[in-house]
Amino acid sequence: MEVYGKILLICDDNYYSAYIKEQLLGLGAYSVFAESTVQAGISSLRRSNYEMIFLKYGVEQTDMVSLINELKIIDPDSVVVVLYEPGEEEKVRELSELGIYDFLSRPVNTEKLKSVVEKGIKLHVLLIANRKFSQGLKESNQALEKQNMLLARRIEEATTNLSRLYEDLRSTYMRTIKVLAQAIDARDHYTHSHSENVSRYAVAIANYLKLPAKEIELLRQACELHDLGKIGVEDSILLKTSALTELEWEQIRKHPTIGAQILEPLTFLNGVVDLVRQHHEHYDGTGYPEGRKGEDILLGARIIHVADAYEAMRSARSYRKVPLAKEEAILEIKRNSGTQFDPKIVDAFLRVVDNL
Repeated sequence: MEVYGKILLICDDNYYSAYIKEQLLGLGAYSVFAESTVQAGISSLRRSNYEMIFLKYGVEQTDMVSLINELKIIDPDSVVVVLYEPGEEEKVRELSELGIYDFLSRPVNTEKLKSVVEKGIKLHVLLIANRKFSQGLKESNQALEKQNMLLARRIEEATTNLSRLYEDLRSTYMRTIKVLAQAIDARDHYTHSHSENVSRYAVAIANYLKLPAKEIELLRQACELHDLGKIGVEDSILLKTSALTELEWEQIRKHPTIGAQILEPLTFLNGVVDLVRQHHEHYDGTGYPEGRKGEDILLGARIIHVADAYEAMRSARSYRKVPLAKEEAILEIKRNSGTQFDPKIVDAFLRVVDNL
């Protein structure tokens, strides 16, 4: 399926600009607007929305850090690609921390350019959707806080209305949970039922351990939301088919913290936030984001960690098209008992896995 979009090109070299514009237009389905000065490029970005920005390194000898920061202020969701000449690799490296989507050197490889543009435009769409989603969460939270205040007043006025009001709140609460869970799994067809499966496995383990019903319900909700933070991870990293770089792993390791930060304003999910934050902690202390160890990790988080790992191994992924066989996945869980996983949770998992 073709991806359509508008591209802004800021380049003070007319020959270079014509070359890049020709390459982009050769891909088809794109509109390219070229500006030869920084000021013209900034003005164009203020006037119109662009899916991507192609920026020549050192344009008009401008401070690139300041320029990119200004572009990000105008459009926080902008997807920026920096064009550079051979030999400028060291210079462009300083821009890596500014949220640059990619770097391209002349001569431009047509296949790479096509991939960068298609994925970049899709990322821009996702970033905009994420911003709207975050705003919706904020508005939902405000609405829930107002509803809580209304509930308190009504309870004081007439306790006979408590049952009906509780059902209203519970309905709103469950709708919010489902919207969040759907937003996670909808990003990638490989993970379409991931949260649902992790929840099923974790609840089976919790039932075997005879945890109280209230704790099992919190666990189920945490499972549905455990990967929410991946909304903040670039699509190019999540769907990468080859090994991740250390910098890309740093992005991945942030997702439990990002998920917890998104959920923290939702006061009715207090019991879920720490489970989401800790679900990648390892029993031996080598996990992330806080390096917690042993009993310092919440029991629910230790359960989710085992269920999440097993489900990931039993499913296809962008980096592994063929899932592990059940016996292979179970063997891997056993092998990491006492290091990555809590032996007590592994034992419970082994007791229920045949019924999953």
